[in-house]
Amino acid sequence: MHAPLNRRKISILAPDLVTGGMTRAYALAQALSHAGYAVEILGTRLARGTLYPQPPAHIEVTDMTGRNRLHSLLRLLMKIDGDILYAIKPRPSSYGIALLKRWTSGTPVVLDIDDWEIAELRAAGNKQAAAPAHRPKGGPPGCLAQRARRVLRSCRRWLNPADSRYVRWLDKAICKADAVTVNTRFLQARYGGTYVPQCKDADRYNPDRYDPEASRRRYGLSAYTVLMFPGTARPHKGLEDLLLAMDTLQRPDARLVIVGGRRCSDAYIAQLAQRWAHWIVRLPTYPQEQMPDVVAAAHVVVVPQRDTGIARAQFPMKLTDAMAMGKPILTTTVGDIPEIVGACGYLVAPSNPAQLAAMLDEILNDPHLACARGVQARARFVSDYSLNAVSPVLSGIMESLG
Repeated sequence: MHAPLNRRKISILAPDLVTGGMTRAYALAQALSHAGYAVEILGTRLARGTLYPQPPAHIEVTDMTGRNRLHSLLRLLMKIDGDILYAIKPRPSSYGIALLKRWTSGTPVVLDIDDWEIAELRAAGNKQAAAPAHRPKGGPPGCLAQRARRVLRSCRRWLNPADSRYVRWLDKAICKADAVTVNTRFLQARYGGTYVPQCKDADRYNPDRYDPEASRRRYGLSAYTVLMFPGTARPHKGLEDLLLAMDTLQRPDARLVIVGGRRCSDAYIAQLAQRWAHWIVRLPTYPQEQMPDVVAAAHVVVVPQRDTGIARAQFPMKLTDAMAMGKPILTTTVGDIPEIVGACGYLVAPSNPAQLAAMLDEILNDPHLACARGVQARARFVSDYSLNAVSPVLSGIMESLG
């Protein structure tokens, strides 16, 4: 497509280069680059670890991690030089820094919301409340040591950019952005803004370029009917429901193939494997450039979301993986999912292993219909979720900022 007459630079601010937000940052960066903008992604590593996931080709990521969190955020603030700032998530390390930069330089700020952060906080609070109470160390209540510990904990909270109080404050400050984009209708109803769905490169994610049988051989999956879940496994993703469905179906060749995911999911997957190791195959994290070849190995892509506040607000990237690669999709009627997949997907009620088993049986017993649905999914992806479809929407937002 044609580049904007004024080739401005967009600085995309990631909330954390390790624990989340990067997949959305990459998608928006690719769409903006496709529209002709100069794009750079900047961020810091607030948690221990390396950049996850690795960026697609031609997308630059600048890591501003310093000696500590405060130093990292100051370095990030000083480094930003884009004509427009695009903050991923209403977090202090992205949106907070963007608002500070606008205050000092007048640079316009666009905020992207791809999760319901308040629902995440509530879920974390409920989990903490359910945990058994432990008596604080350091002497009887009210002693000097205990008071000192409380002061230290309070100081640490203030210095933690991910602390819940900052997230709540920034949730109330969303209206301060010059423009807002959201990736689901649920979030649009809550926060307003322009709907910008998840997107991918239709040329790279093109099923005509890949041989499914060769892909299965490459990843050691030739003996299996591959039910693929590419991404981070978490309880609201509904994998337990799918595994119960597999218990009911009892197809000895079927395997749930979990691909990649952040390290935070390791303990959860190990917990699933204690009961269902015979159904699970886990593949490592692959570079973004390799993922079309990985998804090509799937017979079915599974997205069995449960109906939670977190899930209702999400646009599962796995859906665009599957649609782009022309794969049958088994998923649930949660949030935007029915609108995203339309008649191309196989939809069941959430948290319903019996329905999952019946629908999975239908898919596997009628591969011709499943393939036809996959072809429809590919066409829907090209028209609605490709870079060609999404780039003009983003370009219109950026040009409206003057």
